Amino acid sequence: MSERLLNILITSFPRILGQGLLVTLPLTAAAFSLALVIAVVCAMIQVANIRGLKQVVRFYIWVVRGTPLLVQLYLVYFGLPNLGIVLPALPCALLVFAFNEGAYCAETVRAAIEAVPQGQMEAGYCVGMSYLQIMRRIVLPQAFRTAFPPLSNSLISMVKDTSLAADITVMEMFMATQRVVGRTYEALALYMEVAVIYLFFCTIITKLQALGEKKLSQMNGGVVIRA
Repeated sequence: MSERLLNILITSFPRILGQGLLVTLPLTAAAFSLALVIAVVCAMIQVANIRGLKQVVRFYIWVVRGTPLLVQLYLVYFGLPNLGIVLPALPCALLVFAFNEGAYCAETVRAAIEAVPQGQMEAGYCVGMSYLQIMRRIVLPQAFRTAFPPLSNSLISMVKDTSLAADITVMEMFMATQRVVGRTYEALALYMEVAVIYLFFCTIITKLQALGEKKLSQMNGGVVIRA
């Protein structure tokens, strides 16, 4: 490795890492939090079989899962201005990532809810709980333990998917790398450097996932009502 290349890598590392800490990770956290809210609402609507709303949810999941994330970003950022709706790049990326991930997580949460024994719902109704009370106090805590591993995998995927935000001018970690490459023409080394940083972020999340799964496995099963 030449001295010039080494200096480029050392100089670029704080800038790339900084954009990761200031943009990539906050964007991931905010988008995934909103995605979880969307997922839980959509899953509960499907499980409750609310006529009309269930069809809307199924249509939303069908469209989002059947179209590329990059195309969705382009439709919202470049397409909506034709309708007079202009969104700044970062809020646009946040909303698109959230609604995209929410569709996938909704199916994960729905499957986890349906894995909870039906007797739990029936027992809740027997003691006078409403549907929302049963879901909040009984079903969702159990479903969360089942859904935790796949949801964690979705979070890891979102960390990597945020690199697509560079295509709509969001100055995140990957775009910062592209700009350095444009000045130095050291594409191989710099893209390897940003890949290592992504790997580092995802490894930390993987370790936290393992700790979370261990913690959940040590729990007694949460709040369960038996008929």
